[in-house]
Amino acid sequence: MRIGLLTEGGYPYVSGDARLWCDRLVRGLGQHEFDIYALSRTERQEDEGWVQLPPHVGRVRTAPLWTTRSDGAVYGRRARRRFAEAYGELAAAVCGGPEAAGAEVSGNASDSVGVEADRFASALYGLAELARDEAGLIGALRSESAVRALEGACRAPGALRTARAARVPDLLTVAAHIERVLRPLSLDWYEDDGLGSVDLCHAAAGGAAALPGLLARHFFGVPLLVTEYGVQLRAHYLAAATLEEAPAVRALLAAFHGGLAAEVYRAAALITPGNTHARRWQERCGADRAKLRTVYPGMEAARFADVGEGAAGSRCADPDTLVWVGRIEPAKDLISLLHSFAEIRKEEPKTRLRIVGAPADGPDGATYLAHCRALAAQLFPDEAEGVHAVGDNPVSFEEIGGPEVPNLAEAYASGALIVLSSVVEGFPISLVEAMFCGRATVSTDVGAVVEVIGGTGLVVPPRNPRALAEACVALLRDPERRERLGAAARARALELFTVEQNVTAFHGIYLEIVSHAPVRRVLVDDEGEPLPFGVPAEAHVPGCWTETRLMAAGRPRWAEGAPVRATPPAPVPMPMPVSVGEGA
Repeated sequence: MRIGLLTEGGYPYVSGDARLWCDRLVRGLGQHEFDIYALSRTERQEDEGWVQLPPHVGRVRTAPLWTTRSDGAVYGRRARRRFAEAYGELAAAVCGGPEAAGAEVSGNASDSVGVEADRFASALYGLAELARDEAGLIGALRSESAVRALEGACRAPGALRTARAARVPDLLTVAAHIERVLRPLSLDWYEDDGLGSVDLCHAAAGGAAALPGLLARHFFGVPLLVTEYGVQLRAHYLAAATLEEAPAVRALLAAFHGGLAAEVYRAAALITPGNTHARRWQERCGADRAKLRTVYPGMEAARFADVGEGAAGSRCADPDTLVWVGRIEPAKDLISLLHSFAEIRKEEPKTRLRIVGAPADGPDGATYLAHCRALAAQLFPDEAEGVHAVGDNPVSFEEIGGPEVPNLAEAYASGALIVLSSVVEGFPISLVEAMFCGRATVSTDVGAVVEVIGGTGLVVPPRNPRALAEACVALLRDPERRERLGAAARARALELFTVEQNVTAFHGIYLEIVSHAPVRRVLVDDEGEPLPFGVPAEAHVPGCWTETRLMAAGRPRWAEGAPVRATPPAPVPMPMPVSVGEGA
């Protein structure tokens, strides 16, 4: 079958989100053909280029989200009216609270939420149809009419209390953000030879990445699969909390992203969260539990085999060394880790801490790293065994690729215990890598940590340096327990988190979706003749998934009741024989 893989800020670019697992998925499913539809986030990302693509990638189409040119579309009177109606409905859905919806329908709160969701979806598809008919929507989304529609919705009766306080600069900020997210609506991907030619759209994230999949489903009936290893709506909430925006801006953008997430979850045939933590978030954001299939990220175990299969297990490492691996940023809470290490040194003076990783992109990452270095120098002055010896700090900051840490496996191999101190975490990749290496771990109870670790490591509350120190000391003093936990951790990782299990899971999900909702089309060759095997065979595979299912409540009247058999054709009456004497 042909898969349309939809990405934002990642694959096929060299850097970005979801790059590795997308590449492993595409290479692992060589029996299918892939078309890549990628949205880039920065100019730097585009300049870095693509990864080497396998031969069964048929085409790659890209578009920038970081900049855009005016589409030059000049709307006539009718088009301007259509835009005003559609964008006005979108603004009303974003600015209107439950009380606004309750004014239109009678019922409980869930009915009000459903009305707002329907209004958001209707407005979104109305804008998409306008963009398709008028060859673009960018100029209209930037126009004064869009800002006026937002202002009118904020001042309307029943609007959110926070939205009523929005000023003109706030409305301009909100309008600019909505225009950026809705840029995929103006792309030329929605044609019969584009997304209309695929059998399944697989969005590697929610939000803007899933928008082309929504439109492919709307225009062509192509089923949509959404994978979220980090829930986009949750990421927006976390990012908004750190921005110095007005309350009205935060409220309106939260409502917009909430409406988009609800429509993505409603339209998706299946949703594949990467862990139970993400699954709970998706359910709270409106995802139907029946559509959810948890698929853990697949990681390459072979690169850690030499360390994990070592003859002595964790005993081959330095028994007095703790290792932290990751991206240095405030969410990792290295400050608590350093204070915890000060407590550990009181109990085990020979212990050392190796912090391996690079700062996060941007000035905040570099500033946080400098703060951590300064704290380490303050807590642990350089120590020397004698007056003629050179002092040494028990805390070291290193990066992968240096002389002492040439690769990631060597980083985990250098210590007997791996530590994670995060206060915010999605799927803890560093913990899985440590498990592949057969290392015991001490982690904070955030995100999917408990789900990943199972019973193969120690878990403590976040922002609790004393608890983290006590757990580390307990394992430092018990090498046999460390070895047992490390062996169990490697066995668990090989069972749940390999590339093979990830690829197998998605292969089965692809077959299930195409069997449920095959795209009904007739494909022809260059001469206009029907193309043999144009429709994937999975669409015709008999099985329990192809059985007729009852429609959900609220189906139209013509769909109610038992199916009616077609009326058999009436027999053709035979001419009656006429006697000779009956003519008179």
